[in-house]
Order: sequence, then structure tokens, then C-alpha cells
Amino acid sequence: MTWTFSTSLDEFREQAGAFLAVRPAENTVLLTIAHRLAESGPTVFGEPPVFGWWRAGDGGPVGGAFLQTPPFDPRLSHMPPTAAAELAVALAAAGSGFTTVTGVGGGTGAVRAFADAWTAATGTESSVRFEERLYRLGELADPPRPPAGRHRLAEPADRALAIRWYEEFLVEAEVELPDVPRAVDERTAAGCLHLWEDGGRPVAMAGSSPVLVGMSRIGPVYTPVGSRGRGYGTAVTAATSAHLLARGATEVLLYTDLANPTSNSIYQQIGYRAVEDSLVMDFRRP
Repeated sequence: MTWTFSTSLDEFREQAGAFLAVRPAENTVLLTIAHRLAESGPTVFGEPPVFGWWRAGDGGPVGGAFLQTPPFDPRLSHMPPTAAAELAVALAAAGSGFTTVTGVGGGTGAVRAFADAWTAATGTESSVRFEERLYRLGELADPPRPPAGRHRLAEPADRALAIRWYEEFLVEAEVELPDVPRAVDERTAAGCLHLWEDGGRPVAMAGSSPVLVGMSRIGPVYTPVGSRGRGYGTAVTAATSAHLLARGATEVLLYTDLANPTSNSIYQQIGYRAVEDSLVMDFRRP
């Protein structure tokens, strides 16, 4: 059982691409990050990325993978807890000369196994930053209380508004995105930024990822404070879901914050079903 590390995206996709594609829901984050690195260059998220893949035996099939785009944390694919623990030990041995690890994200079982092994190997302590649930669309249903308005794709004229809403979302969600204007421009050009418009005025926004191996993930979903409580977020999510199905997606996914029971309930009402829980954990010196 062994991990192989690399700084080559091409090698990573050659070695681990087929493995990731077998379970596109659980591996959605790695698939979309690898795609964006290929489309926009290795420094689109910051520093050059690092990659790894795990085989259960010499010459055996790939059974796990990770990637990291520093300064962000490593993201784990679907993998056995044993592989996650071995990865932590291997990264600790590689040291900061390979990459710096201050946290980890992925499926709950793998992340907890990684965290246990990492803290034991490094003498650090771990804490949960946030808990999420991955949902997959079953049969799309209309929102129970559909609001007035319509769905449309964002246009270049919406740029300033979309940037402001992205930034407000990031503050509320306590997450970072290194270049919001670039993300907005790329999603707008790709037809992956959606608006709900009421009375000729945008009132909610949803992003989507490109359709990859039949999978697309919705996010972020954002309604500005003054327009909340009217069903706009549910409406733009349902409309975005329908748009992705029409574009050939067979798996439409989204993540929710488990600390927000409202969003978890709303998405289930329009047909989303739980796939797995995930964690993002932080490490710190005691």
C-alpha cells in the first residue's frame, strides 16, 4: 500500500482520473478543481498545486487520491480510512519542503482518519471548521411556494453585482476565493452563473460547475439580505438544476452547511437526497 506524490496535473489525471470518474459525486471537488487547473493554469488558486494517488498494492488499481492548491488545504477523494491515515503519515514525513498542511477536507470518515494520524505524527491538535452534507438530485420538483420571476444566465452587464454578491457570500460562509472577479468572469463566459430575476431586477444568484463525466455541482447559492424569505434562493437552485439536466448532467450535486437546517430542508423539498457528510478540519500547535 503506497502513496505517490507529484506536482504534474497531467500525471495526476493520467493516474487517478479514471478512479475519480467512477464516483463523480463523492469526488466532485477534485474533478472540478483539476478541470479548472487545466483550463486556467496551475496558479489560478494561488501557489502551484501538489497531487497524490494511492494504490492498495504494487501494480494494483488506484483506490484514493488527493490534491492541494496552496494556500488551501488538501482535499481528499473517496478513499478507505487506511489510505487517509497513510497519507497523513507520508505528508508529515515529506515535511514543508513538499507542502504545508494546516487542515484537510473531504468525506467524514477519511478526514477523521487523516486527522488522527496527522495529530499523532506532528503533535498538533485538530478542530472542526465546518460540517457539510453532499446532496444529489433525484427527481426535480417545483419549489413548494414558487416566487414571481424567471431564471436567466448572468451577462457581462451583471459583473459588478455578481462580484459584490460573491464577496458577501464569502464573508457569510467564512471561506476564501483568491480572485473573485476572475471567477465571475469565467463562470459568466461559460454560462455557469445563474440569476433569478423578479420585476426586471436580479434578486438571487447560483453558480454551477461545468458538466464533467456527467456531474455538475451547484454553488454558491446566494440571496442578498433584503430579498430573503421569499423563495428566491430555492427558485434559482431549482432553475439551475433544470438547466444542468438540459445540458446533459446525470448527477447534479450541491453541498449544504449542516449548521443551517433551513437550507438542508429546502433542497430536499425540490428533490435533493443526501449522499455523504463531509468535514473540513484545522490543525494547530497546542
